[in-house]
Formats: sequence, C-alpha cells, structure tokens
Amino acid sequence: MASRRGPGVLLLLMHGCSILAVELITSNQYPVTEEYRSVELSCIIKSTNTNNPRIEWKKIRNGDTSYVYFDNQIQGDLVDRAYIQSKSSLVIKNTTRTDNAQYRCEVAAPDDFKKIAEISVNLTVRVRPVVPQCRVPKSVPVGKSAMLHCQENEGYPRSVYRWFRDSNVLPDDSKANPSFVNSSFTFNPKTGTLIFSAINKGDMGQYYCTASNDAGSATCEAQLLEVYDLNIGGIVGGVLVVLLVLALITIGICCAYRKGYFANSRPGGQSYKNPAKPDVTNYLRTNDEGDFRHKSSFVI
Repeated sequence: MASRRGPGVLLLLMHGCSILAVELITSNQYPVTEEYRSVELSCIIKSTNTNNPRIEWKKIRNGDTSYVYFDNQIQGDLVDRAYIQSKSSLVIKNTTRTDNAQYRCEVAAPDDFKKIAEISVNLTVRVRPVVPQCRVPKSVPVGKSAMLHCQENEGYPRSVYRWFRDSNVLPDDSKANPSFVNSSFTFNPKTGTLIFSAINKGDMGQYYCTASNDAGSATCEAQLLEVYDLNIGGIVGGVLVVLLVLALITIGICCAYRKGYFANSRPGGQSYKNPAKPDVTNYLRTNDEGDFRHKSSFVI
C-alpha cells in the first residue's frame, strides 16, 4: 500500500511547489506598432504568494542591457514616455525606432518557493520610408551600359525597391518578361540598383523608384533617361580635322625656324647672325697737337 501511495504523494508535492512558485505569462510576445504610437508590453503575474513582488523591466538592444523600470520608477530614455499598467505590464507612448529591442520582465517574489521569474517580449516599431534618393543618367549612347540607383535609410524594417518606366513596373530581369525581351537589364529589389548591360532606344523614358515596407511607401520624382545614337563618322571626322590643324601648325613652325625668325640673340639684343660693327678709333700723335683721335671714317 505504501508503494502505491508513493506516486500520489510525489505528484501532490510537485503541485504544491508549483503553487508556491511565481509564474509569468504574456498576451503578446511579439508586439508590432507604428512609429509615434503607443504599445503595451504584456507581463502578467499568473501566480504568486507574495503580496508585493518586486518588478523590473530591462531593455536589450545590440548586445547592451539597460534598465527601463527599476525601484518603482521609469528609467533611461523612456522617462515621461512610459508607465506600468496592471501592476506589471509596460506601456510605451510615442514610440520611436530606437525602441526596437527585446524587453525582459523580471519579478522577484520572496514568499514563493521559486522566488524569481522572467519573460521576454520582442517589440517591433515600424517606420515608414522617406522619399528615396534616385539617380538616373541624363543621356546614354546606344549599346553602352547604364546604372540607376534608388536608396533610403530611414524605413524599418528595411525597405525593398521597385523601378518604373513611364508608369510601367520593371521586372527583376528583362529576359524573364516578354514585354521587355528587347531590353537587357537586371534589377536588385534589396539594393535598388537597376543595371542595363547594353541600352537601346526602347529603354528611353521617364524613370522613378518606390521604396516600401510594412509601414508604407515613398516615391521619388520621375527623371528622363535619353538614349542617343553614337555618330562614329562625325567623331572620326573631328579627329582628322584636329590632326590636320596640328600638322599645319608644325609645318609653319619649321618654316619659321628655317627663315631665322626664331634665331637666338646675344646679351644686349645683338643677333648672332648679324653682329654689329665695332666702333673703331685710330690714334694719331704729332709734336704740335699732342694726341688727336680720328675715327676710321675720317682717315684719307
């Protein structure tokens, strides 16, 4: 009989211990809200034998842990933006993107057999994207590559992108859609980059991009992409004209050197080719006149 009573007594003891243990539950472990709205982080004390258990809330973000509610007071950046509701739940008002984090509710009940219990709530604050920055080249020659960019960094969760041409949505790969089989582009919706490997006249048009997430979407203004023919004959003709002009200038310089227009000069401005005649003076001495100077031009 004693052996039969053993399992029943053990179950009774286990049940009694569970009654003496503090226990927590939550009505929503993954709450989601829009930016600037209020949200409740549910933490419900299901059972406890302690009249006034100690309640604490902690925020865990990017590996850092900080107090949100401690010693019966709101802490940190939630001061004046949060309060405790229904004894242990946390309400955050005017939520921002910095509130995206894991929150841990901890309850200490000294009169219980299990004195400490905790539960985690993961909050997501969705942020609407801002108008993305779109970069579209103004003009591209036929057959050349082209790259279009679209990006914004404010939305949460991270935005995905979509390009449009003349109000028509572009697929991720032009070859996968019969309507764009003559084009040669690929598109990455995660980065917002649209790449043409060899652009053609049919790719010309008004381009714009939309960034979107669960909170909403935003669109940049349309920009015109022009595609023009590359005039090879005109380019070759222009190069030949430039070469001809350079050749004529070179010939002119050579002729000028031969005719002596660029001859070097001695110091004082006298040319090496036509040196100036020296001023020669002859000295004649007589007994009566003394020294008398005669220039060579006066000697008979």
